[in-house]
Amino acid sequence: MQRQDWTGAPVPALGMGCWAIGGPFSLEGRPVGWGETDDAVSRATIAAAYEAGLRVFDSAQAYGAGHSEALLGEVLGDKPDARVVTKIGLGIDPARRELTGVVTDPDAIRDSLEASLRRLRRDQVDLVLLHLNDLPLDQAAPIFDMLQGLHDAGRVGAYGWSTDFPDRAAAFPEHVGFRAVELAMNVFFRGDKISDALDGSERVPLIRSPLAMGLLAGRIGATTVLAEDDVRASDAGWMQYFKDGRANPAYVARLEAVRECLTVGGRSLAQGALAWLWARSPRCIPVPGMRTPEQAAELVAALDLGPLPQAQMEEIEKLMDRPEEGEPRAR
Repeated sequence: MQRQDWTGAPVPALGMGCWAIGGPFSLEGRPVGWGETDDAVSRATIAAAYEAGLRVFDSAQAYGAGHSEALLGEVLGDKPDARVVTKIGLGIDPARRELTGVVTDPDAIRDSLEASLRRLRRDQVDLVLLHLNDLPLDQAAPIFDMLQGLHDAGRVGAYGWSTDFPDRAAAFPEHVGFRAVELAMNVFFRGDKISDALDGSERVPLIRSPLAMGLLAGRIGATTVLAEDDVRASDAGWMQYFKDGRANPAYVARLEAVRECLTVGGRSLAQGALAWLWARSPRCIPVPGMRTPEQAAELVAALDLGPLPQAQMEEIEKLMDRPEEGEPRAR
């Protein structure tokens, strides 16, 4: 099963999210990574995803304060057919594995992209996304002007925004290099408003949090206690799927209501969650996190199973007690 990427070329309808493999990092003393990782396992996971046919790898300067990018460079630096995505707008201290704050100065961002290119071992970043979800449009405009210049110079293949705000997703139509939007969407959250904003657009929807930060992967139960250095155990205001270091009971109940629908046809829970997205959008490319070669193999196998059947899609809408979407906010 394939989709068109931001260049119009065909790619598998699935990418690899690379937040978790960045390892531990912090913001103002709070953990914002997914806990300890083994770099050898992370490299093997990247290689397994690539060898299984995946070509979109979604990273960010922030992930591991550059470490995720460096791992991708080690494994994929000599593979020009791999499409590497990175994100900008958060300062990093790689030595201390810390985020240093918001960066909106175009010159500083341009310099940070040169550092990304060195870590990624590439002459061009395939896709650059603004990582500042709710940045006001007037502050974002100079950044996108700069990115268009880098696009024209061949240093950036395309660019876009990682945002959950419809007005940001549809902004700057005059910028020809603005070719993608990364948005949150999963069985728990349909994302109708931002999806409507992208209807009729050529901007490719990349889907982050397609497995609800792992809750839809089937390995976290109601009694699972997350490690203190796991971002999901934090009290961040945008954290909704987890509460007090455990799965949020409200979302556990919603998951149980639709578990049978998602696992139709022998699918694992994670495969069913991806199948829901593919049935919902014929253009989207989900980028679930993958931490082990075994996880990569399971998720890649979902491509062969295809979208969820229409009967299950309709039943999920009857069974799922979703909160109202409300006003757009960062997710």
